[in-house]
Amino acid sequence: MKYLCEKTDLREGMSRGFDVDGVRLLAVRRAGQVYTYQNRCPHRNVPLEWHPDQFLDASASLIQCATHGALFLIESGECIAGPCEGKFLSTVETREDAQGVWINLPIQD
Repeated sequence: MKYLCEKTDLREGMSRGFDVDGVRLLAVRRAGQVYTYQNRCPHRNVPLEWHPDQFLDASASLIQCATHGALFLIESGECIAGPCEGKFLSTVETREDAQGVWINLPIQD
């Protein structure tokens, strides 16, 4: 597992982008749990954020792609609206302990 950040660096309802070993990621804390995905829309393979660390829609309840507005569930990464409906963001295994948030980076092609 690789260190991602301090627990306090990702507050409740907050999203944040990271670049770890050349892999672009996004993390969101919701209901006390951290969800981490590769920062790549399954529709066009483009980064998702509007501005740095801006991955959520106006209600902060869904991840939204800035390119075409696709909406993804925070808890699963499933696209529920938009051109990639039914597809999923690539999940990154995440755990949290007293030292911080840790990830298991995906193997790159």
